[in-house]
Amino acid sequence: MRNYLEFEKEIKSLEQEVESLKNPFGSEGISEVDTQKIKNTQEEINQKLKQTYDNLNSWQRTLVARHEDRPRANFYIKKIFSNFTALSGDRFFGDDKSVIAGFGTIDNKSVLVIGQEKGEDLNSRIERNFGMMRPEGYRKCIRLMKLADRFKIPVVTFIDTPGAYPGIGAEQRGQASAIAKSIECCMSLKVPNISVIIGEGGSGGAVALASSNKIIMLENSIYSVISPEGCASILWRDPSKSLQAAEAMKLTAKNLLNLGIIDEIIQEPLGGAHRDAESIAQDIKFSLMKNLRFFDNLSKDEIYDHRKTKFLKIGRSKGFTKSSHLGDEGLGYKEPIFSQARRHILSNKYIYLGLGMVLIAGIVALFN
Repeated sequence: MRNYLEFEKEIKSLEQEVESLKNPFGSEGISEVDTQKIKNTQEEINQKLKQTYDNLNSWQRTLVARHEDRPRANFYIKKIFSNFTALSGDRFFGDDKSVIAGFGTIDNKSVLVIGQEKGEDLNSRIERNFGMMRPEGYRKCIRLMKLADRFKIPVVTFIDTPGAYPGIGAEQRGQASAIAKSIECCMSLKVPNISVIIGEGGSGGAVALASSNKIIMLENSIYSVISPEGCASILWRDPSKSLQAAEAMKLTAKNLLNLGIIDEIIQEPLGGAHRDAESIAQDIKFSLMKNLRFFDNLSKDEIYDHRKTKFLKIGRSKGFTKSSHLGDEGLGYKEPIFSQARRHILSNKYIYLGLGMVLIAGIVALFN
């Protein structure tokens, strides 16, 4: 049974009408199927879907990103990669079911695949902790990324999490440290890493596995430092202002591409990825193959520098970072000329004050 969002009510009623038209066993017994009416209604559904999804606001895209029927990482891993072998455990505490990790092949290349998994029904969602990773999950990923780096195997990550798990046990086992070390590991790899945001990319829980050479987003996925509800609660003390928060946060794929945070958007089927999961899986596979080939002729140092430069450039032309510059040694700061002049005057104010008094005295003496 298909699930519908609040803004899809008209589409729901039309699709229910199509289903009833397809059923020859009506209340009055067997009747002839009206194929022409089915065709016309289906065309109306497609028009409604296009009209609705072409005009989604940021909050509605957030709801689509969280859709119950949206394909999860486990689905994409099965459809895209061959010979996938899952590996478990962080060698410290245990295994984390909210992340799937292992080695597989794509385009005749071995890759390390990591996927944050939310689950597909109530039982699996509880088992997967709704995609919220614990410290042992991040440590498992770090262990496998280092292994992949040692054997020159590229890394592919699927991002779909509301954020890292904030429970007491997770904090006691070093959640913040695990996230920080995961980001450090991603950034220091000498093999290419590619991240695909397939649903929610929430906070540090997502960044920990999305600090990559290439970041790809599905059209209706989101990527942000906090949820719109959390942002609204902090700024306005009112979670109902999620729409305003979502718009202000610039969390959609289109916004993030314009800001230079991500590198590519994969268009979703009409009505979202959940309406044609097989098609979107093939599109992701094609994109991954294309992006992996991009790094074929780059050395390990060039791959590392590509990632480093990408992140250092983010935001340099925006706001207070406008006067930063990227040199051979990384990001530096070029102080604006007016700031230099102001700082020089303030540091030598008594000298300039004395010179000013001498000048005034000279002018007075000249006119006397």
